[in-house]
Amino acid sequence: MTQPLLVADIGGTNARFALADLDGATPRLHDIQSLPAAEYASLQHATEHYLERVGARPAHAAIAVACPVNTDEIRLTNRAWSFSRSELERALGLERLLMLNDFGAVAWAVPALQGDDVVHLYGPAATPPPSPITVIGPGTGLGVALLIGDDARGWQVVETEGGHATFAPIIEEERLIARWLDSLHGRTSNERVLCGVGLAQIDAVIRQPDRPAGVAPVLRDPAEVVSLALEGHDVAARRALARFCAILGGVCGDAALMHGARSVMIAGGIVPRFIPFLRSSAFRERFLAKGRFAAYLENVAVSVVTHPQPGLLGAAVALRASLEASR
Repeated sequence: MTQPLLVADIGGTNARFALADLDGATPRLHDIQSLPAAEYASLQHATEHYLERVGARPAHAAIAVACPVNTDEIRLTNRAWSFSRSELERALGLERLLMLNDFGAVAWAVPALQGDDVVHLYGPAATPPPSPITVIGPGTGLGVALLIGDDARGWQVVETEGGHATFAPIIEEERLIARWLDSLHGRTSNERVLCGVGLAQIDAVIRQPDRPAGVAPVLRDPAEVVSLALEGHDVAARRALARFCAILGGVCGDAALMHGARSVMIAGGIVPRFIPFLRSSAFRERFLAKGRFAAYLENVAVSVVTHPQPGLLGAAVALRASLEASR
C-alpha cells in the first residue's frame, strides 16, 4: 500500500490535514498543514484547498470532526459547518471516506504512541497503557472517548459525547462560575468550563466576582491567562488555571469511574502547555476525591499525550484498520 491517503482532524478552531503512508508498523504522516477554520466556508472548501496545495488526489480518506458522526448529515458542535458525508465523498472523488469523532481519532492513536509522545503523571506506568482507557481532553471543547482491547486481540474505540455531561461544582467559587455560565447557556456542561473559553470565563469570574447582573465580563485570551499564570505574577490568572486543573481532575476521575478505566490519557491542545503546573495543582486530589473509590483510582494510570498531532495519527490508524477489514 504505497498511495498516500488523506487524513484530517477538524476542530472548532483549526482544520488539520496530512497525507499518510501506511506501509510501516506505525503510519507516517507528511505534508502536515493546519488551516484556520474561520477562513473557509465549509469542510469541503478547506479540504480542496489543502489538496490543491500539496498536489494530491487520494482515493481514501479519514476525517475526524468535533461532533457525533453516526448519521449521513454531520454538523460540527463548535463551528458553523454542516455537510452530508456521502456528498462530501463524491465531491472529493473518494472511493472511501471514513468519518470519526475527533476524540475517537485520538483514542485510535493511543496504541501507536511512542515513549516521547506521552508524559506519565500518576499510577502504574505501562506501554501501551492497560485498558479500558479513558481518553479525555480540553481544547476548543472537551473531548471524551473510551478505548478497549490490547495489541493481541486488537483495539476498539467507543466514541462518546461525555464532555456535555452536566458540570458538578464542589466549592463556592465553582458554584459562582456555574451560575454565570447557567445565565449564559441555561445549563453548564463540563465542556463549558473545561475548554479555552471556559478558562477565560473562570479567569473573568475570579477577577470580577461582584459584577452586576446582566453585565458581561471582560474576557482575556486563554493563551494569555496560561502565560500569565506560568509567569507567576498575575494572582487571578494563577487562581484561574489552578481552578481549571482542579475541575479537570474531578471530571477525569468521574470519567474513569464511569468507564471502569485502568488508564486515563489526557489529550487536547491546552494541557500539554502546563504539565508541571498541573502536577503541582489540586488535579490529583480532586481525581481521587471519590469517597469509597479513592483507592480504586489510586491504581489508575494518568498520562498526558504530547504527540503534536494525535488526531491525525489516530485517523490514519483507524483508516488502516478499516481498509484491512474490507479486504
